[in-house]
Amino acid sequence: MVMPTTLAMILAGGRVDELGVLTHYRPKSAVPFGGFARVIDFPLSNLMRSGIERVAILSQYRSYSLINHIGTGAAWDMIGRNRGIFILPPFKDYENPHWYRGSADAVYQNLDFVRYHQPEEILILSGDHIYEMDYRNLIHFHREQDADLTAAFIRVEKKNAAKRFGVAEIADDHAEGGRLLSYEEKPADPKGEWASLTVLCFRPKILSAILKENQASSSYEFGRDIIPMMMEQGLKVFGYKFNGYWGYSRTVDEYWRTSMDLLGDNPLIDMEKWGIRTNLEHRGIRDCQPLQVGREGVVDNSMAYNGCVVEGKVRNSILFPGVRVAKGAEVNNSILFFNTVVHEGSKLERVISDVNTTFGSNVQIGTAEGGVTMIGWNNQIPAGMVIGGGCMVAPEIPDERWPQQGLVDLEVLR
Repeated sequence: MVMPTTLAMILAGGRVDELGVLTHYRPKSAVPFGGFARVIDFPLSNLMRSGIERVAILSQYRSYSLINHIGTGAAWDMIGRNRGIFILPPFKDYENPHWYRGSADAVYQNLDFVRYHQPEEILILSGDHIYEMDYRNLIHFHREQDADLTAAFIRVEKKNAAKRFGVAEIADDHAEGGRLLSYEEKPADPKGEWASLTVLCFRPKILSAILKENQASSSYEFGRDIIPMMMEQGLKVFGYKFNGYWGYSRTVDEYWRTSMDLLGDNPLIDMEKWGIRTNLEHRGIRDCQPLQVGREGVVDNSMAYNGCVVEGKVRNSILFPGVRVAKGAEVNNSILFFNTVVHEGSKLERVISDVNTTFGSNVQIGTAEGGVTMIGWNNQIPAGMVIGGGCMVAPEIPDERWPQQGLVDLEVLR
């Protein structure tokens, strides 16, 4: 096993406006997912199973939630000699006057960290994708091809790739992949049908040189800048074809649809089979009592973690620890984060509720046909309130801001 020569760097520090209130106070990689975990748990668990135990996490936006979740790295068995998880926040010094200006610039600013560890490969990963991958297969392919860069791709329909992903054409050199014939970042009319997973394996010396050259530019992104630069210079750039499940969590609809792939008799995402690890000390979830379902409670095609109390009806939904659904309440096609409370007579339909939110009695939130309704954290939804589909409620709305007669099809902002 030669994976200890690989250094992984996870791009985990940003927020995206498309996730709305879910990233008001946390980076996208720290958004809860799957009833107990966080999005970043997927690449971390993949690294653990792949035997890659030296991991740097590049974090810039509201890092506290992420730092609190990572802890010592013990949850992923990454403590000990020659292994560990390192949080690398942005900094300014005599040589560098900037915060992280993009994904490539974030790695460039930490090349001293790379040189210290002297890895044989650098594995760059996104912190906001849902998938299971053994990175050893990709690294083996990378070494066999003596590549300067090997990037992982998944086949998609061209219409789904347009304006959303980096898209490549890959030669059929080998069963696992081949040289990149073309690469376009978020094209309106893509040539290829292989979408980038932002799983990038670099030769360190080449990466260092190309990142330094990129500093003369005004854009600092791996997809938009680094991959095209390497191809233009005739460097050996290969595509690795990934055939497993891949879930995207950049937008509200994508996050909701990926979460729903956890449900059903044969779920597309099997977190137990995938061996997903999380920090059970974060929010004290390891100390939660078992799920309680009352005599009239219903939990149908749903996930409800320890610490939940269900006395009403829950269908096609995901409940995180501490959620309480009172008798006479209904939760359908929804995702309720930690310590959300739904009082008697209330009905939630296609709702994502952030932590510590209480829905008063007889509220009606969301619709079956409309868009997903988002509720920011630490809210007290007054009794009788009505909020339509596709609405977004900002975190911590003061009591005096709530209308007296209910709220219909209106976006609430501070």
